[in-house]
Amino acid sequence: MGNGTRAAIISDRRITGLSCDVIAELVAEVGPLWHEQHQARLESRPRKRAVGAGAKHRLVFIDRLLATLVHLRHGVTHDVLACWFGVDRSTITRAIGEVRPLLAARGCTIAAGIRLRTLAEVIDHLGASGQTGIIDGTEIRVRRPAIGGKDREKFISGKNKQNAVKAMVLTDAAGRLLFCSPAQSASCADITRARQLGLVKHLTGGPPVEILADAGYQGLGAQTGGRVVTPPHRKFKKDPPDWYEIYQRQRKAHSSRRIRVEHGIAHLKNWRALARHHGRREHMSNTLQAIAGLLSHQQTATRGARQPQ
Repeated sequence: MGNGTRAAIISDRRITGLSCDVIAELVAEVGPLWHEQHQARLESRPRKRAVGAGAKHRLVFIDRLLATLVHLRHGVTHDVLACWFGVDRSTITRAIGEVRPLLAARGCTIAAGIRLRTLAEVIDHLGASGQTGIIDGTEIRVRRPAIGGKDREKFISGKNKQNAVKAMVLTDAAGRLLFCSPAQSASCADITRARQLGLVKHLTGGPPVEILADAGYQGLGAQTGGRVVTPPHRKFKKDPPDWYEIYQRQRKAHSSRRIRVEHGIAHLKNWRALARHHGRREHMSNTLQAIAGLLSHQQTATRGARQPQ
């Protein structure tokens, strides 16, 4: 790819979903990791020639990163990207397979050089900063396992009656992404997934933190000493008593505070790879966490640019 075409891709945020400043930071951060990984892979093989001999890469690292970003942002197939970058389809497939895990391992950015990678780190950050966290589950449609495949029915969502995977998303009160869990089959309930991730343990053994959740997490409040706040759950389809009006106001106020996590999930689903996942289900976790990390980095860069001088 020529320098002019590459510069045009980087300068247009509609293509990659990221600003040119964020892309430059990714190149500086992820590039050395990829080169180190590539060098280690070369040295681990039995060789007849010295490392570095032979044909050179036609697809340099920045093009590999751009191909991965375009694939995640727009769901462009590997064949189309191969034509665009002037390489073979297998080269694009290998490039995306190498860069995507590196992006997923970065975690969510909350400040320059500060990353949150685990749920325990997020809880500690919320406790230290005195912020409120918001959690919710999200489902992403995937291809149905083949007939006769192992655990074929476990991907069917009880809510949407579709084959999907589920992840738990945690944001702060402003809607900034702080954590996105690995994807799991959608037959698991939201509250069960939260318990599996250790949310109860981290809240009971960590700093005092308020976590807002929807009605799907009712029961966690009692287990965490009231740190998980859910709306009043009792509903009356007809002839509600007079006191139920208080419940309705409480539910509305709770929803108004909790809506920020829905906005964060909506930003995730704006990336075409998460609107519906057509790739392998085992790659879904890397895809989800890579996009969450990219979005949090973009949000942090944007907020930093808006701060008064």
